[in-house]
Amino acid sequence: MLIDSFHPQTPPTDSHWMHVLKQYQADLSAGSLMLPESRVIAGLLLQHPDDSAWEQALRVDNVLQKSSPATAIRQARLIRFRLESIDSSVWKSIKDGEKETATQLLFAAAVKHSELLKDFLREVVADHVRRLEHSLSVNAWEPFLHDCAARDPAVGTWSTSTRKKLLQVIIRILAEARYLESTRSLRLLPPHIHPAVRKTLLAAGEGRLVQMMELHA
Repeated sequence: MLIDSFHPQTPPTDSHWMHVLKQYQADLSAGSLMLPESRVIAGLLLQHPDDSAWEQALRVDNVLQKSSPATAIRQARLIRFRLESIDSSVWKSIKDGEKETATQLLFAAAVKHSELLKDFLREVVADHVRRLEHSLSVNAWEPFLHDCAARDPAVGTWSTSTRKKLLQVIIRILAEARYLESTRSLRLLPPHIHPAVRKTLLAAGEGRLVQMMELHA
């Protein structure tokens, strides 16, 4: 069973820890970037659906074309969280943009939404690039999670299967976003942000996010 760390966290009194405590979520395991599904959900969100229309689209109309309503709801929930973490001005480009630009914008939204993905990108991928490594080492995963658990103890409660699934999804996301050549080779590729993506994100006030995507932050 997947464990989501949706748990309240009381701010510590010791200011030394204020900058290290975080909340990580395992909901990333519900799917990678899911471009086709995300295009559909972006289109749905642009219609500003109420709860009834949202349920109608997913459960009755089955807009994601999933065999299981539970799968549709789980994936749609994750995609919605991602899209709503970024300015709505980006949604139309995700819905209608070329594959490369839409995928990069989805990656930006996924990074913005997921502290786990964000920190993996900054602490592991960027570190590999700085050290001029040619391939991503999966051996970095458990030490990374150990560091995450120091910032959010709930990470230590995640099952072995959840931890494995999360790594698989993160690797797939990095391959889809072209930070890795493939999920098999794990060969690192230099980050390349499409000019249209850069322009869209900067217009949305996401300069910091652009820096992270370029592995500069």
